Amino acid sequence: MGATITDPLVGRLVDGRYEVVSRIARGGMATVYLAVDRRLDREVALKVMHPHLAEGTAGAAFIARFRREARAAARLTHPALVGVLDQGVDGETSYLTMEYVDGVNLRRHLGERGALTVAESFTILERVLDGLAAAHRTGLVHRDIKPENVLLATDGRIKLADFGLARAVTEVTSTTTGTVFGTVAYLAPELVAMGVCDARTDIYSAGILLYEMITGRQPYTGETPIQVAYLHVNSDIPVPSDLVHWLPPEIDGLVSALAAREPENRPVDAAAALDLVRRTHALLDDETLARHADIPPSFVLPTATEAPDDDGAPAESSGSGPLASDPDAGATARLDVASSGGTIALAIGTGVRTPAQIVAEERAATAPARRRRNLRVAAITLLVAALLAAGTWWFVKIGPGAFTAVPDVIGTQQESAESVLTLAGLDTTAVSVFDTAVPGVVVSTDPGADARIRKDGSVELRVSQGPEMTTVPEGLVGMSFDDASAALVAARFTVGDSITPYDDVAAVGSVMAVSAEPNASLEVGTEIVLTVSQGRAPLTIISVIGATQEQATKDLEGLGLAVAAVPAFSDTVDAGRVIDQDPKQGVAGHRLDTVTITVSQGPEMIEVPDVYGQNSKKASEAITAAGFKVEVRNPQGFSPLNIVYSQTPAGGAGKTAPKGSTIVINVF
Repeated sequence: MGATITDPLVGRLVDGRYEVVSRIARGGMATVYLAVDRRLDREVALKVMHPHLAEGTAGAAFIARFRREARAAARLTHPALVGVLDQGVDGETSYLTMEYVDGVNLRRHLGERGALTVAESFTILERVLDGLAAAHRTGLVHRDIKPENVLLATDGRIKLADFGLARAVTEVTSTTTGTVFGTVAYLAPELVAMGVCDARTDIYSAGILLYEMITGRQPYTGETPIQVAYLHVNSDIPVPSDLVHWLPPEIDGLVSALAAREPENRPVDAAAALDLVRRTHALLDDETLARHADIPPSFVLPTATEAPDDDGAPAESSGSGPLASDPDAGATARLDVASSGGTIALAIGTGVRTPAQIVAEERAATAPARRRRNLRVAAITLLVAALLAAGTWWFVKIGPGAFTAVPDVIGTQQESAESVLTLAGLDTTAVSVFDTAVPGVVVSTDPGADARIRKDGSVELRVSQGPEMTTVPEGLVGMSFDDASAALVAARFTVGDSITPYDDVAAVGSVMAVSAEPNASLEVGTEIVLTVSQGRAPLTIISVIGATQEQATKDLEGLGLAVAAVPAFSDTVDAGRVIDQDPKQGVAGHRLDTVTITVSQGPEMIEVPDVYGQNSKKASEAITAAGFKVEVRNPQGFSPLNIVYSQTPAGGAGKTAPKGSTIVINVF
């Protein structure tokens, strides 16, 4: 019967939220299921840790470290990384929820295709390194780069999965059993030999990944994992052109740089490696990029009735979902055991000894007891035993054996942390500290996680009591920006970038609004944004000369200006039109500034003198003195008396004419 039917977790609701639909794959550290998140109504990949990883004191340390690694992975957001959505514990089930990706992993793809084209190999590697670069920038190392952890989605996306699990298991087991977890075909020499790693460890695995994609083969195979580990530690990997002769030297150089035996000879991180890969990619011609090695697939993918998993049940591999996120989902049929995709535990320092030495040691351990020593040898043996006993006492009571490593309990509840430390034989004290973590959660320890401490020592737990709060000051509105900022800083807030609108009323530099209510209780360090006036908005004065008073007023008020009108007589400008303005056109101003316009009243009207019956000479003088011009007319052609008998226009009280106009007088 298939694993989907017999698996007890299928059909179960995990943590009251995730309904398990089917099993996707199973490996040495976890089983991956397709599940439905009932809360958000979406498909997710549910990775359930095997129960044995959580057993005992080391198990508690593993769970704490696994949670920390899950939190770190969840903070990674990048299109090339499978998103970590949630993690938790439901009874004895410790799980991780990830983005569900419909597709296959690179292991299956290689199994179906054999060697990939050079172009496809570079495309996949660049995507993997792009995602790794985002992780390396945050100080996070993957530690298990291999084809099983590279997803090829049906829509063409390429994603890297499974941050944190191998790291969490290795960092716990390496301190208790002296072993390191990983996939032997891709483990970097320094991780096998010394149990240490950094970003360059991922670069080594990426180099092996490129070698396998281009050649269709892994650089080293062997009868046992130890043989392969020895080759990685003690040999430079062969160049790809040894297997595929038409490959150019640029590719050989790239693989040798990425998978250099010494870490210092590799790119420092994924960003540097990605730059090197892209530059090499650009050097290759289209013909080379389109070619692939004429090497057929080297293995047959397991079916639902092949390749039994850890408990003897057949491993399910449907070809969809996050297969690459399973650490042991690699096919093994017709593959040397050491070249499979499986995650194994290797003793740290494995590659330093030769396979022959290891075999000899194993035989010596199982050889029959030697013949009895003679009495002299027995006496010496007793003396040595006594010395060893004394040495053992010193080791346990005073020397290194008297010390242990502080378990990592950061991120756990205080009660759980105290239990873990008690199981490790350590006393605890607790102090409350302000922190953004949920109250009751351990945020740090003294000594810190993994620090050396006597087995009868005490660890101080710093437990979150929630964030420290402070109060927003009153009266900030109307203050100057400097005074308001000083008040907020004194209250231990952070002053954010100000909003600076123009305002017709508020003075320049005065606070108009605050992003938080007065007397509100907020977390210390909260960013407060002030709205600060820039005063009245600037503008440029336009010209309204020649316009009617009504139009000029409308135009200026439309810009936000005030208008003052001054009347003036004009002999040249029609009444009602603007003669002049102040300020002039083009002058810089501000809203609500006043523009004074001079409006024409037309020509000035003055009273016309009545000169009827006067001598023409005196009449002319009177008219000129009044401000008019004079035109004398004599209809008869001669004027014996030279007396005015009529004028145009008529004169007298109430009779006016434009100043400077002509008055015609008729004389006889």
